Amino acid sequence: MSSLSLAVRDSSTMLRRNLLHARRYPSLTLNLLLTPVMLLLLFVYIFGDVMSAGIGDGGADRSEYIAYLVPGLLLMTIGSTTIGTAVSVSMDMTEGIIARFRTMAIHRGSVLIGHVIGSVVQSVMSVLLVGVVGVAIGFRSTDATAVEWAAAFGLLVLFTLALTWIAVGMGLVSPNAEAASNNALPLIFLPLISSTFVPVDAMPGWFQPIAEYQPFTPAIETLRGLLLGTEIGHNGWLAVAWCLALSALGYFWSKAVFNRDPR
Repeated sequence: MSSLSLAVRDSSTMLRRNLLHARRYPSLTLNLLLTPVMLLLLFVYIFGDVMSAGIGDGGADRSEYIAYLVPGLLLMTIGSTTIGTAVSVSMDMTEGIIARFRTMAIHRGSVLIGHVIGSVVQSVMSVLLVGVVGVAIGFRSTDATAVEWAAAFGLLVLFTLALTWIAVGMGLVSPNAEAASNNALPLIFLPLISSTFVPVDAMPGWFQPIAEYQPFTPAIETLRGLLLGTEIGHNGWLAVAWCLALSALGYFWSKAVFNRDPR
């Protein structure tokens, strides 16, 4: 078999292993998934009228706020789900299975590739679930074209890939699962200080640069524009640039750490 065939075969095996782990231990994924779902229900049904009046023209329209909120919560779901990837990678590194894999005749990079692809699959499924909840409570995307829907899906996958590689790096450098979970908290914290819940223009002036110059805000604004059929301006290029930069950073960081001598 060629080296490419071996890499594909071993990566497929590692992917199945990670999906089986997710199926046998669903509590971690479910706990992380509950955060965006609960925030969605909280901000719609408890704060929806107040928030919609505050960011609109003074009139309370919960349906408009649902349309504004759901795209941001979809990306927050990705950040939440990838924390499980950091924890899973850290557990593999500290429990000895990676040391065992190093002694076997398998493609070296297949371990990380399995984690990454498995996390992307789980994140996309989680996003679909949150999207179903959003539709159930009133979210509609009637103005988006088929091309915009395809672009929105591509952005979600690309953003998931970027955050997953960062999460893998965090898991590799963490001494245990608890540290990995703590190190990956920015993946949940950053959406909270982005345009997920309110527009950047509605924030205090000193805080606006913090919310604007981070990866989540342009991605959220791009996804929101694609799903609602509105203008995205320069946010599309910024979102793609952030995704590519984070993917490259996470990949080379993870590769360098993984190729070190076992700790």
